[in-house]
Amino acid sequence: MKARFALAAALMVLATACGSGASDDLGSARKYQVGRTDLSGVCPAKVVIQTDWNPQAEQGGLYQLLGPDPVIDARAKQVRGPLFSEGSYTGVDVEIRAGGPAIGNQPVPVQMYTDPGILLGWAATDEAVRNSADKPVTQVFATFDKAPWMIMWDPATYPRVKSIADLGRTQATVRYSDGVTWMDYVLGKGILKRSQVDASYDGSPATFLAAAGKVAQQGFATVEPYLYENDLEGWRKPVSYQLVHDTGYPMYAAALSVRSEDVGKQSACLKKLIPVVQRATADYFAAPARANNLVVEAVDRFDTGWVYTKGQAADSAGRQLSTGIVGNGGNATLGDFDETRVRRILDITTPILKRNGTPPADGLTPEDIATNRFLDPSIGLTGKG
Repeated sequence: MKARFALAAALMVLATACGSGASDDLGSARKYQVGRTDLSGVCPAKVVIQTDWNPQAEQGGLYQLLGPDPVIDARAKQVRGPLFSEGSYTGVDVEIRAGGPAIGNQPVPVQMYTDPGILLGWAATDEAVRNSADKPVTQVFATFDKAPWMIMWDPATYPRVKSIADLGRTQATVRYSDGVTWMDYVLGKGILKRSQVDASYDGSPATFLAAAGKVAQQGFATVEPYLYENDLEGWRKPVSYQLVHDTGYPMYAAALSVRSEDVGKQSACLKKLIPVVQRATADYFAAPARANNLVVEAVDRFDTGWVYTKGQAADSAGRQLSTGIVGNGGNATLGDFDETRVRRILDITTPILKRNGTPPADGLTPEDIATNRFLDPSIGLTGKG
């Protein structure tokens, strides 16, 4: 995620962060009436969720969980408050923690095993495979139906390029961040040529701008297209892109995950909590403004160098839906996993990880990586199939 941090630093000229003083803690005497969903007694008194980056609209469903008067802790880079569902208190609190620079840019599974107080953390399918031998995690809610990872290019420079495969038939340099497993897949399939890729991308737009669009680069479909068209001095025009998902690499990115042992140990909690997350996510996309405002305020207060505006948040929420990055998939259920897709990522990444010296656990199965057992199949995005 350091690539995102470099981009944020490069864009500091676009906005000035607000003050970063820590907010007061929740008053201990504050009481809320518990509604029909009561998580007390089965879940921890404070449900801790570790994200992989600074606050952003991709985390909107998590911020939707926060009830009245959430506390923004600028020092700890956390937002916490009463956990609400359908307008009522659930009997427990929730704490959403920033990742990336806030945790030294270490992978979320590593952080989850460093801090046992974390119940849920964001992890991608290939990341779960990579960490399965010594830090196994199991995905329990698919934040995205399609991963937002993309490769983008300048449509004016490459008017005939409509896909990543088309880029592979040009001489364009494609910049990416070293260590991403999906690039090993793209190269192995011959979609891009090894001679044209450059692993030096650090998130900064400087090279793209200096090359006047002659280079292509990786990014996030929910971030860079809006930034480059609306906010980036020296560009401010559209970019074209294709999701890596559409090349045949169908991982689930940033899925809420638990330490694999907690699938059993925390099953009573997860059975009640994950449907709450499903509802909160559906509620967020129905009316994202409240959560987006909190996200933007948290970014300003955290003051890490990550710049995030209301325009970016609104665009991201809309783009997540319009691109199918968030959706019910092939049924009416929000957040579920397709076992065929999980098995495909397992089959793709196992030989890659073995070659790279990080082999997955022996006998790893799709059920070890992701489970639908805690989801309510009746909860989905309205009007989305």
